[in-house]
Amino acid sequence: MSKKKGLSVEEKRTRMMEIFFETKDVFQLKDMEKIAPKEKGITAMSVKEILQSLVDDGMVDTDRIGTSNYFWAFPSKALHARKRKLEALETQLAESSQKKERLQQSIEKSKIGRQETAERAAITKELAALRQKKEHLKAEIDQYKECDPDVVEEIRQANKVAKEAANRWTDNIFAIKSWAKRKFGFEENRIDKSFGIPEDFDYID
Repeated sequence: MSKKKGLSVEEKRTRMMEIFFETKDVFQLKDMEKIAPKEKGITAMSVKEILQSLVDDGMVDTDRIGTSNYFWAFPSKALHARKRKLEALETQLAESSQKKERLQQSIEKSKIGRQETAERAAITKELAALRQKKEHLKAEIDQYKECDPDVVEEIRQANKVAKEAANRWTDNIFAIKSWAKRKFGFEENRIDKSFGIPEDFDYID
């Protein structure tokens, strides 16, 4: 046979509150440690912890009289406590809903000007190709740097042409960024993020 599953903390809290509501009496801890296991199936070892959690949440009242602590709870107070908790949760829900709405509006606004265009795609593709060509030429220079000076010079000239072309496209991108800032009032870092432009984007030396 499978082992019987024990009560969860919330189930223990609910059953302990039933003791107070059903009896409408005042108890000491030692009383609850006897009643709770017998009538509600709450283990004696957990009674003190569960009772303290209910006191901490304001659902059970306690007072010290002489050398003893007494505990009690009435349905009317529990109802008010639940109402206060519900009101607090409803307030949190309303605030979260407003925050979600503001974020959604911000997302929609940020989409303005980010539409993919043929021109943007062509510029991005061309720039990537030029950067790749530049890296390839640099690798060739390193490979032949100790070889024929004429070959090296030819590669250097090709690299210079590629660098100038890449810098022209860099000019174009800076011009587009400047236009977007004037047209839409976007911040520069927002434009970079929207179009995938790296933070260290600059002319090639």
